[in-house]
Amino acid sequence: MSQRIVELVIGRLVTDEGFRRRFATDPRGVIDEIACCGRELTDCERRALLSLDPERFDSFAEVIDPTLLKADLSGGIS
Repeated sequence: MSQRIVELVIGRLVTDEGFRRRFATDPRGVIDEIACCGRELTDCERRALLSLDPERFDSFAEVIDPTLLKADLSGGIS
């Protein structure tokens, strides 16, 4: 099941601007939040997700069809 969670997290990092912004500023907090919601991640998966470069997701999001993206209308205000 945790591989599916990893896939969901990576997909959300690509398509959800607000989630991506939160991950860029507090990756450990985002990963902890995912775990608190009952989504299981192994220690290895947590480390792998924490090692991801948020800028890569920004670059990838730029080439994704806009209809697949979730815009953050808050302007980065939490």
